[in-house]
Amino acid sequence: MPKGKQLKVVVIGGGAAGLFAAVIAGRDGAAVTILERNQRVGKKILATGNGRCNLTNTDLQLAHYHGQNPQFAMKALQAFDNNQAIEFFEGLGIAHKVEEEGKVFPFSNQASSVLDVLRYEVERLGIEVVLEAEVKGLHKLDKGFDVQTKDGKKYFAHRVILATGGKAAPNLGSTGSGYPLAENMGHRLVEPFPALVQLKLAEPFLKQIKGIKFEGLAEILVKGKSLAQAQGELLFTEYGISGPPIFQLSRTAAEKLKGNHEVWVKVAMLPTWTKDKLAHYLHKRWQDQPEKSVHFSFVGFINKQLTPVVLKQAGIEDMHKPVKALTSREKEDILQILQDWRFQVTGTNTWTAAQVTAGGIDVRDINPATMESKLATGLYFAGEIMDIDGDCGGYNLQWAWSSAYLAGKSAADD
Repeated sequence: MPKGKQLKVVVIGGGAAGLFAAVIAGRDGAAVTILERNQRVGKKILATGNGRCNLTNTDLQLAHYHGQNPQFAMKALQAFDNNQAIEFFEGLGIAHKVEEEGKVFPFSNQASSVLDVLRYEVERLGIEVVLEAEVKGLHKLDKGFDVQTKDGKKYFAHRVILATGGKAAPNLGSTGSGYPLAENMGHRLVEPFPALVQLKLAEPFLKQIKGIKFEGLAEILVKGKSLAQAQGELLFTEYGISGPPIFQLSRTAAEKLKGNHEVWVKVAMLPTWTKDKLAHYLHKRWQDQPEKSVHFSFVGFINKQLTPVVLKQAGIEDMHKPVKALTSREKEDILQILQDWRFQVTGTNTWTAAQVTAGGIDVRDINPATMESKLATGLYFAGEIMDIDGDCGGYNLQWAWSSAYLAGKSAADD
């Protein structure tokens, strides 16, 4: 670049990673332009953390990240960690608070406040924002790039940051539009699939129990082996099962389904009870009122809507018979269902329901220390477009901030 000329950086995508990368590059003196295909920037930020924006997590460990090479994320997470993220947003006016499991939220409980301060900083730095600018072409030049939008406009850039996100939540603008741009530069794509999403189950009785919530333990099983487990509020739906533990487990389930494995989810409805404790409790309950019907004997213990399904799954043909008529085998089968109820997983919910994308641009062709392409000098990546995804709880936004920090810093470096 000629001496004295300001470095031009074009950021494709105005989501969390794009806005952050633009701010970092702008603070380092680059002339930055954001090209956003939507009518406004940061739509997905508004939906994060159930509208509260889970900024980061105090337990920042690599174990919370996934992909074909999760180790790739380490340098970015070290270069801009959770404490630096908190400090950065505090500097913009976002007071923070830490909640259960280390989740960090704005004190205002409003995701809109996070977007407001990022937009304010973008404006303060004089960063140009072009809305409804869908990029359809990215071409390498001798000393930069030619960026073309769908409406025929062209933008010259010395450096380009691809921050177009993945495919999760297409209603908020994530359509995978950045993948072909990267592929045209020679980058490989790890086939994307939905993560942090509900699971679909095969059972025909789901309509009977939809809407039932309970505190339970869920495990993903393949060939009878437990691959992952999570505890918390579970919710049966018309199509399957949902709740925070299921979101945490969904990536493991989806990845195995993608590999044509038979996947099961095991549900323990009373995870804090040992089998002996449960057996003793039920025995006493039945012994105290032996004339009660098996069905009615569960009133006040488990959800009434759930009882007939549980009993049917336990093989109880006549649920109206008195509990004193239960055989030892039937009692054992009821205990089994309450502590080890297994459902075959048939798939995940759609991209519209997913919170994040697993898969994406293969990180083998990206420099982990700078986020620069190894195939096209001057091309950088930030956020969900790459094959790195995090657990639920602020980890994906932290990846957006960390990767965008390196991309913005490196792109603005003369």
